[in-house]
Amino acid sequence: MSIISKEDLLNKQKEVQNTISTYTCRVLVCSGTGCMASGAQKIYDEMSKLCSDLDGVQVEMQKDIPHLGVVKTGCQGLCELGPLVRIEPYDYQYVHVQLEDCKEIVDRTVLQGQPVERLFYRDHDNICPHPDDIPFLNQQTRIVLENCGRIDAESIDEYIAAGGFQAMTKAFFDMTPQEVIDEVTKSGLRGRGGAGFPAGKKWGQVARQKETTRYVVCNGDEGDPGAFMDRSILEGDPHAVLEAMAIAGYAIGANQGYIYVRAEYPIAVERLRIAINQAREMELLGKDIFGSGFDFDIDLRLGAGAFVCGEETALMMSIEGNRGEPRPRPPFPAQKGLFGKPTILNCRKSQKASFLHLPKLPHS
Repeated sequence: MSIISKEDLLNKQKEVQNTISTYTCRVLVCSGTGCMASGAQKIYDEMSKLCSDLDGVQVEMQKDIPHLGVVKTGCQGLCELGPLVRIEPYDYQYVHVQLEDCKEIVDRTVLQGQPVERLFYRDHDNICPHPDDIPFLNQQTRIVLENCGRIDAESIDEYIAAGGFQAMTKAFFDMTPQEVIDEVTKSGLRGRGGAGFPAGKKWGQVARQKETTRYVVCNGDEGDPGAFMDRSILEGDPHAVLEAMAIAGYAIGANQGYIYVRAEYPIAVERLRIAINQAREMELLGKDIFGSGFDFDIDLRLGAGAFVCGEETALMMSIEGNRGEPRPRPPFPAQKGLFGKPTILNCRKSQKASFLHLPKLPHS
C-alpha cells in the first residue's frame, strides 16, 4: 500500500491500531544484540511455534484464542538479564527466559493471564512484575528509545501505529524549512560526540549555503568500545531514523541521505535494510513524499570497523570510497562535506524529538 497523503497515513495508523487491538495476547521477545547473544532467537522460534499451535483451539475455560502475536522487539533495557520476554496486555516482564520456560509461559500467561513469578526480576526482597517496578527502568524517561522494546522492530506498520511519520507530515505541511530549523534550535538539541554542538546551528549553516546540492548523513559507526546507544536505536526503531533524516533533508534542502553504520552490527544493518525497503514500497522515501513535492531517499553504507571513521570528515571520506582519514578544516562539512557539497552529519534520530511536543532537550 502506498501512502501518498496525510490522510492515507492517518487511515493506515487507525487500520494497524485496530489490528493490534484484536490480539488476545502479544509476546514481545527482545531481539537486541544482547538478548540474541544469550539465545533469544530460540525463544522467539519456540514461542512462535507454541502460539501457532494454539490457533483456533479451546482452552480449559472454553475461551477462544483467536489472535495471538509473537514479535521481535529492540532492546528492552536489561541486557544482563536476557533473554527478555514481555507479555501484553498484562505488561509482565520476564527475565532470564530459557527454552524450557516457554511452554509454562504459554500455558499460564498467554492462556490464563497468570504470571510465572519465578521469571520476574527481584530487587532484593521485592518482586518486580512490570517494567515500571524495576528501579533501573522506572527512573528513566525514554526519548530517543521511546519505541524500543515496545514495537516490532521489523514492521513499518507498527511504527506507523505508534505515531510514526506524523512528525514528518507536520514538518512538510505545517512548517517552512526555516521554521523546522528554528524549532530544532529552540529545543536545545546538541550533539553527543563530545563537543555538544547545537544541531540547529549546524542545520542553519548548511541551509544558508549557495550550493543547492546538499546531503544528510547519519553517523551510526559507533567505534567507541562498549558504546551501544547507536546500535540500540538502529536495531530497535530503524524507521524513526529514516523519518528524522527526511525531516533534516527538508529543513536544509537535501534530497539524499546516507546512513553509515559499522558492519559489525549485522542486526542493525539487516533491520535498516528492511526499513528502507518498506519505506520505499510505501512511498515514504523517494519522489514527492506525501504529495508534498519534496523528494528524499536514503542509502546505506557499511564501515569496516575503523575507529577513526567515527570522526565526521573521515566518515565522509569512507562513504566516498576513499581511505577513512580526517580532512583538515576549514572548510567545514557545512560548507564542503560529502562529495564536496554542504552536509549535515548527526547521530541517530535526535532531530525528530522537537516535533513531538517534548520538553527542552539539552542533549539528544
